[in-house]
Amino acid sequence: MRFWKWLYPGLCIKRWVFLALLGLFFFVTGLGLLWGREIVGYVESKFLLFLGLIYGGPPPMFWGFSLMAVGLIFVLIAIRSIMVTILHTLAPEHDNHLIDVLFERRLRQSGPRMVAIGGGTGLAVLLRGLKQYTSNITAVVTVADDGGSSGRLRSDLGVLPPGDIRNCVLALADTEPLLEQLFQYRFAEGELAGHSFGNLLIVAMTNITGDFKVAVKEFGKVLAVKGQVLPVTDSPVQLHALLKDGSRVVGETKVGQCNGQIVDMFLEPAEALPLPEVLRAIREADAIILGPGSLYTSVMPNLLVKGVSQALLETQAIIIYVCNIMTQPGETTGLTAADHVATIHKFVGGKIVDYIVVNAEHIKPELAAKYREAQSLPVTIDHSRLQQIGVKVVTGELLEGGSLLHHDSKKLARRLMRAVIMRTLTAKRRSR
Repeated sequence: MRFWKWLYPGLCIKRWVFLALLGLFFFVTGLGLLWGREIVGYVESKFLLFLGLIYGGPPPMFWGFSLMAVGLIFVLIAIRSIMVTILHTLAPEHDNHLIDVLFERRLRQSGPRMVAIGGGTGLAVLLRGLKQYTSNITAVVTVADDGGSSGRLRSDLGVLPPGDIRNCVLALADTEPLLEQLFQYRFAEGELAGHSFGNLLIVAMTNITGDFKVAVKEFGKVLAVKGQVLPVTDSPVQLHALLKDGSRVVGETKVGQCNGQIVDMFLEPAEALPLPEVLRAIREADAIILGPGSLYTSVMPNLLVKGVSQALLETQAIIIYVCNIMTQPGETTGLTAADHVATIHKFVGGKIVDYIVVNAEHIKPELAAKYREAQSLPVTIDHSRLQQIGVKVVTGELLEGGSLLHHDSKKLARRLMRAVIMRTLTAKRRSR
């Protein structure tokens, strides 16, 4: 019954279906004139007579090729018109470059299976670049955030913090800029001051569906997300850090602001389990990317969830750590690139990082001075030590132009894909 719905009035499909059938008839008739005249003799005589064609004119071979050409043109015009009609209805903003849209989406669907683990703004930056190469992306996002709008919603309503989730969904979305601005809009006055519209929408959908994971999934559908965004766990975890002086810091915000050296970390409740989809994505991934983002407050909270570290130790995927450009005051002061990797290996319980991606672009003196005043310095790249622990170094000019030292999403994704992921996957396929 659904087939006949394509012939309903108003769809602008019937005319092109008729044109395609007419073109097919012309093509088959022409083919018959060339190779099957005894089969289509009747059609030939009647059809040519109808067209006023006589044997005293050009030979049947001429009419055969002509009818085949006309039929093929009719079929191609009909197919293109049907596709344009459908695309114009579903995505009117793309109807002027149909073939580009179809090619890019098909290419991304066959891209590598990638898992990006982290939180904060760094993970969203990475996702914006990766989605240009593949739609097989799973973003695993920390839910230990307890500051800002997310922290208030978590405290007042008992929901998981939606802020990092919102940023990642928007990063993977295929939507209009105005719609993205709407979901990122932050109220400035009244009781809603400080809250973003996207956060409130996710909380509302959580209350409607009764499940935070389902709410995030539905939020992604609204924004036509390519890939999936998953909270690492559906338990309301809290981050704890033990400092070298013996003191304890509780909460992600305070951990990020602590001035002492962190020697141990754990989550409460300790029995919080990762989502099964997270473990499945890690197990089936071609490549796993950690960061960019705060080492102790964006990357580590994901790895501390029971079962995630073991999954990373067992996966056959290559694992890449994207190192921060600058140290973070208090949290990673004095840590080199090798220290970042060693910290990950310490808490995971084994070597997992295969590659580290670091910035090699020169930092403007005025920017360096600005960060130096805030006690933030470029992360030192200690090549010899990284080589000793078996981690390959990939460098590149990765800075985004502007007044802040952030990774450029396109540069970072391009470097990851060209220098590491595609090369490694190609080598694996050849070895098989």
